[in-house]
Amino acid sequence: MYVAATGTGKTVVGIRAALALRARLVLVVVPTLDLAVQTALAWRADGYTRHPTVRSRPRRSGLWGRLEDALFAEVEVDDLKVSAFGGPVFQEDDRLYRDVQISREFFKVLVFVEQGQLKAKAFLLTHNLNQLEALELDEFRVFQVALSEVESRGRFRFPAALRNADTLTVPEPLAARKPLEDLTDIDWR
Repeated sequence: MYVAATGTGKTVVGIRAALALRARLVLVVVPTLDLAVQTALAWRADGYTRHPTVRSRPRRSGLWGRLEDALFAEVEVDDLKVSAFGGPVFQEDDRLYRDVQISREFFKVLVFVEQGQLKAKAFLLTHNLNQLEALELDEFRVFQVALSEVESRGRFRFPAALRNADTLTVPEPLAARKPLEDLTDIDWR
């Protein structure tokens, strides 16, 4: 991990390191969507031909940013340990912005142990990218989903132990469900 002040050349250092290491997978974490786009464009302009995964997150004041806090508030987590996995969910029809594919969905999986039992809870954040040029994005919507839905949308598999730790049953498709309105809507069982 490389952390440095604004304007000190983090992007250039990251690009050069990825090229020198012939990295097949690069994760760049930035605080806002506009910096995600700027970073992806800089990487492409500087000769990095693979797509780096650029991750931004909404403000911690939204539901998405407070999921971990809600977990600790609602569940007696053994040893106060939680693992969080997250990333973009790219689809074939994701929008291109300045020749860079922008994901309109992100996933987050929280894994913890409660009373000796491993549990996994999955969430999906969606947003509308129609106003991307103005960076006035539609509000983010957060859904609690089954881990299998994250796997299906992301086209990857979690280990069996994690899949077995997910107890959420959601009979209807995501399009038919309402997003979480409050952190108290989450099923932590």
